[in-house]
Formats: sequence, C-alpha cells, structure tokens
Amino acid sequence: MATADDLKFQEFDDAANLLAANPDATTISIDEPVEIPKNQHSRLQEPGREEDDELLGTDDSDKTELLAGQKKSAPFWTFEYYQTFFDVDTYQVLDRIKGSVFPVPGKNFVRLYIRSNPDLYGPFWICATLVFTIAVSGNLSNFFIHLGKPTYHYVPEFRKVSIAATTIYAYAWLVPLALWGFLMWRNSKVMNIVSYSFLEIVCVYGYSLFIYIPTAILWIIPQKVVRWVLVVFSLCLSGSVLVMTFWPAVRDDNRRIAVATVATILLLHALLAVGCLAYFFDAPELDIPAPITPAHNGTTVITKSH
Repeated sequence: MATADDLKFQEFDDAANLLAANPDATTISIDEPVEIPKNQHSRLQEPGREEDDELLGTDDSDKTELLAGQKKSAPFWTFEYYQTFFDVDTYQVLDRIKGSVFPVPGKNFVRLYIRSNPDLYGPFWICATLVFTIAVSGNLSNFFIHLGKPTYHYVPEFRKVSIAATTIYAYAWLVPLALWGFLMWRNSKVMNIVSYSFLEIVCVYGYSLFIYIPTAILWIIPQKVVRWVLVVFSLCLSGSVLVMTFWPAVRDDNRRIAVATVATILLLHALLAVGCLAYFFDAPELDIPAPITPAHNGTTVITKSH
C-alpha cells in the first residue's frame, strides 16, 4: 500500500540529467503539437484531385453549407430569411464587380468572391442599372441617328424600358435556374461532379452582366464598327468569367456533354448581347412619307426629302 510520502508531488531532475543517465530514453514534448508533414499529407490524397479541390472549393464546401444553414435558419416566408441574401457591404460588391471585369486566368469566380457570402444585392442592382442604361442609351442612339432631319420628330419610347427589364431579368434568373437543374441532374449521374447552389449561379450571372453597362453607354456612338468591337470585347470578358466558373464543374463529365454545356452558356450570353444591340440600337430607320404641298394651279406636288 502506498504511503503518504509516495503520494506527494516530487520534483524531477532536468531532462539533460535524465538523458545522461538513460541515453536510450524517448522524450515527448507536450508544449508543441505534433504536425504532419505536408508532403506526407499530400501523399494521402488522390493524384490530380488536390488542384480540383482548390479550384472548386470542395475542401470547405461542407463547412460553408453548414454555416450557411445555421445563418439562414429562419423560415422562408419571413423577412429575415430574405434579408440574409442582401447582407453584403459595399467593399464586397465592388470587389466582385472588379473580379467580373478583370477576371484572373485560372481562378474560379465562385471560389474567390462568392462562396463565402453569396448575395442578391449586387445582381439585382446591376440588372436594374443595365435595364435603364440600355433603354436610355437606345433612345439617345435613335435620336442622334435622325438628328438634323427636318421631317423627324423625337418621341421617347418608354416601352423599351419594359422590354429591356423583361429580357435582362428573365436571362438573369431563368438561365441560372436551368443551369442549376442541369448540374444537379448530372451530379446524380456522375458522382465526382461538383455542383453550385442556385444562389451562387445567380450571383455569377448577375455580376457577369456589369461589363454591359459601360458598353451600352458607348453604344450611343453611331458607328457600327465601334459597336461590334465593343460587343466582342465585353463578350470576351464576361464570357471568360462564366467559362472559368462552370468548366471545372463539368469537365469530369462526358467530354461531349461538357463542351456542349459550356458552348450553350456562351451562345446564350452572346445572344443576349447581340439581341440588345440589334433591337435597341440598330433598329431600321423609319420610312417617313414625303410631305404633300399644294401647287398654285390646283394640283398637288409631292416633294421627296433626301
């Protein structure tokens, strides 16, 4: 049985003295945590998947979804639920706009800007600004084209606002909805496809439309060559954001399906830009009838204006 002296705290000798007495002893330090070397950790991962995880953010996807679920715990019919979609500051919005205008080659837009806090504030106001920019610029373009013609009377076309709003908001919501459904369907067919949430896709499409706001303002210039150069330039910038975002999500699928998906995304994006330019800015000139002036001998003379 242990005596009282055995239960008292005892002071041990220095580690150096203990090692001198027993050189074969093993020492363990409890002050510093044991770290696994990085090269040993990388060997445990499958080859070629580390880059995909870094690009798509699959390492943090479970954590992000868990935090998002805790953050958006309010019922969907309450105001607090939708308030979380607009919980973003000005610096985040400006940073995401800058990322959509100046895409970084090889970097995923969702991974860099969106996944931490997807929002609807930026996409909503970008679409609203684009609607009024296209409508106003289209009216000004029509005015400048016919400026100086004595038979032309300017009449503002307010219907262009409703047409532009229907086109822009339908594209910014219906196309992401269809793409999200397609990615979810392919995710059930191919296990290693990483799908984005619907809110992330809407966010990407909304911010990718920002480049068309300054482009629509410059479309006022009545030169078709300048307009088409602006279309190609803005389409390359915004299209590259979409390609670098969605290509990593479908590249593990069947090659034909992956290429067809990206080609469809670019085609719809190009149709939006070309359609807006053709309808709002390159509308054919109205055939204004020539005025009829009565002559002194009782006959009528039709004067043709050039």
